[in-house]
Amino acid sequence: MTAEASQPGSHDDRAADGERPLRIALLTYKGNPFCGGQGVYTRHLSRELARLGHHVEVIGSQPYPVLDEGLPGLTLTELPSLDLYRSPDPFRTPRRDEYRDWIDALEVATMWTGGFPEPLTFSLRAGRLLRSRRGEFDVVHDNQTLGYGLLGDVGAPLVTTIHHPITVDRQLELDAADGWRERLSKRRWYGFTRMQKRVARRLPSLLTVSGTSRQEIIDHLGVRDDRIHVVHIGADTDLFSPDPSVPVVPGRIVTTSSADVPLKGLVHLVEALAKVRAEHPAAHLVVVGRRPTEGPVAQAVERYGLSDAVEFVKGISDAELVDLIRSAEAACVPSLYEGFSLPAAEAMATGTPLVATTGGAIPEVAGPDGETCLAVPPGDAQALAAGLGRLLGDPTLRARLGTAGRQRVLTRFTWARAAEGTAARYREAIAAAGAGRPTRPAPAPTPPPTATDRAEADVEPNPESRATC
Repeated sequence: MTAEASQPGSHDDRAADGERPLRIALLTYKGNPFCGGQGVYTRHLSRELARLGHHVEVIGSQPYPVLDEGLPGLTLTELPSLDLYRSPDPFRTPRRDEYRDWIDALEVATMWTGGFPEPLTFSLRAGRLLRSRRGEFDVVHDNQTLGYGLLGDVGAPLVTTIHHPITVDRQLELDAADGWRERLSKRRWYGFTRMQKRVARRLPSLLTVSGTSRQEIIDHLGVRDDRIHVVHIGADTDLFSPDPSVPVVPGRIVTTSSADVPLKGLVHLVEALAKVRAEHPAAHLVVVGRRPTEGPVAQAVERYGLSDAVEFVKGISDAELVDLIRSAEAACVPSLYEGFSLPAAEAMATGTPLVATTGGAIPEVAGPDGETCLAVPPGDAQALAAGLGRLLGDPTLRARLGTAGRQRVLTRFTWARAAEGTAARYREAIAAAGAGRPTRPAPAPTPPPTATDRAEADVEPNPESRATC
């Protein structure tokens, strides 16, 4: 830890806020820290809560969370599903001897009919586990499961994080769907959003990561505004930091993106690159994510003749990811919408200048145009090209924006600050539920699993393809 992050609290009798340490159950139905924002959130928040002196038991399903090692009070409980979407056999049919109960049967039946069962079935398993362990936790924190199984009494006050309403993703996918068959398939896949909407309206305490997400939760899910609190998340500013010893590659642009998810806007960045190369022939794009073999992005790369100018990387370590960002003359977030945008915060934390759209909550993270980033409208390839061209041609501007961006993240968006704000909301929820009574000491922690233990857990090591599932 540096001065940029909070100091650990005592695990003996007081947390960093001077109060009794809390015993926290942190739920995540999809915990892979290398794929999807939920796993990233779980890993970093659990670490910082433990450093504040709290006892955090992460309860997760496949792909299982990978937690930071060596922290007292941080443990993992695996709550297995049937893992129907694992690599290399997604949408598999389980063997008869794999079925354990009716929840397993429901999971398979939902998949067979084109739906996505994990939020519901994880919530049913988690609710059952929590009720069997009543009295062991001071607070339960659900990471966007929003399943029916978590309604009612789960043995402790419930706090739920909604990063952004998945109904936004659903609408963007429907808008981009080709024909009625694909639209029907998308509607069926996103059927779980009806459940999440109903559950969200009944929850007493919701956290979200930005003011934009807060308003969209109100508008899309119909949640009362007095139940929603903003706690910004952030970057690991010790890991994502400047390093002048890393050579900058002329013309390099770095982005993190799901290849053909319309939400991420990668196709617009590919088009922008073609325009930029007319003036900056050395310009090239490195995408942290899977290379598409078909679809809009693959077609755009071929159409503009960019096969040698667009590289996709995966399977890199955290350290390699950070050095890749450091080596770029510009980072880019071309998304049509983001509920927060960790890639923006992490790029800024390294001191790499950023071009970002104004989609969703990105401006809350990236800051004002011309001060901490260059901001452009979402879905506008010409504007993206203009912004990238400015950065590639102006080293003074790159240096100024990089320094200002790093300072913005240090001031506003660190995981230590996120943990402090989250813990404060836990205490409010406990007080509101009348649960602020003395409780038995937390059990002695057991070490979290190591990366080696996870080697066969179908977790693809792709540290920043966090929406590249």
